[in-house]
Amino acid sequence: MQAAPSLPERLIAHLDMDAFYASVELLRYPELKGRAVVIGGRREHAPRTLADGTREYSLLRDYTGRGVVTTSTYAARDLGVFSAMGLMKAALRAPDAILLPTDFDSYRHYSRLFKAAVAEIAPVIEDRGIDEIYIDLTDVPGIREPVGHDPLGGAKAVAREIKNSVLKATGLTCSIGITPNKLLSKIASELEKPDGVTVLTMEDLETRIWPLAVRKVNGIGPKAAAKLAALGVETVGDIAGKTLPWLVENFGKSYGAWLHEASHGRDRRPVVTYSEPVSISRETTFERDLHAKQDRALLGRIFTQLCEQLAGDLSRKGYLSRTIGIKLRFEGFVTVTRDLTLDLPIADAAAIRHAAGLCLKRVDLSKRLRLLGVRAGNLSHPGDALRGRPARKAKPAAASETPEAESLSLFEDLPL
Repeated sequence: MQAAPSLPERLIAHLDMDAFYASVELLRYPELKGRAVVIGGRREHAPRTLADGTREYSLLRDYTGRGVVTTSTYAARDLGVFSAMGLMKAALRAPDAILLPTDFDSYRHYSRLFKAAVAEIAPVIEDRGIDEIYIDLTDVPGIREPVGHDPLGGAKAVAREIKNSVLKATGLTCSIGITPNKLLSKIASELEKPDGVTVLTMEDLETRIWPLAVRKVNGIGPKAAAKLAALGVETVGDIAGKTLPWLVENFGKSYGAWLHEASHGRDRRPVVTYSEPVSISRETTFERDLHAKQDRALLGRIFTQLCEQLAGDLSRKGYLSRTIGIKLRFEGFVTVTRDLTLDLPIADAAAIRHAAGLCLKRVDLSKRLRLLGVRAGNLSHPGDALRGRPARKAKPAAASETPEAESLSLFEDLPL
């Protein structure tokens, strides 16, 4: 007779909202429930309300441009449409899918709602983004109480309580994985999607984790997976079957050791309830390539808007920045960044735009632009004492350092 699983010392949950952006849109357009819906369009792809009160939706087949899928409903995923896929490619797989624009203000609103709902039950939360969190359930009341003959019943009951609270607060479903650590919980939350609960102990490692493909482990990317496959390693169990010296020999001391630990379900990372961001940024990809001279007015408006949005982000999160940077991606996918460190921290849009404009003048802008971004780094809170000597301002590059000196003046007509 198989022994009943025992609860580990730590109980960590990973909560992942189900198709979050798409699900928020379905709250607004409930008639699309069960349909293939793709999020990632522009404003003009918003539904049009007709005279009879019905809505007319844009279809993916009619999309032109180089946007990417932000997310998709599960019906669209069944047709092969996934996040980060080009919309034109997605249109070939699901031409009749509904295309909706993104609405990040709504997504942030519902993100705050679901996290607040969870915090009422389990306050030790690590924020991992707009639609996922880790939760330390170790000391939550009732978590270790068996239900009937199920020793894991208490953990499952707490998970259901969290899910019901999230549903009541948002109208949205989520999936939860509960295991002894963050690595396994991240995997577990995907096993019963959507609207699922999965509780695993180390006794489940061999039957539930080892048969999975290596990419299911957060931290094994495409390159590592390809190298593992070339070595005949396809599943997590295959990794676990390799010796530590073999993994170190093929993947290096650090990553090889991590593969060995991860494949055996070992992860000692704590749930971190707060961490300071390294930087805050805003960027946008253009629907068509833009030229600094021919599209000066349009670029100026976009540039100003990005700086205003970044200033709003800094204000909302309570930060000042001493380093302002820009990111530009040109035709041919060549990416260039420039930074400027100031003597004193700033947060207002005009100052950010001026500093970012100085960075722009250090870039050869003769080629067309695909992407423009503005970044605030070297963050501090208002009132913090400046530590150490102020960093020296970065000097603009001399004209001889760029292929075309004329390019340095292409943005001069933009109001800085």
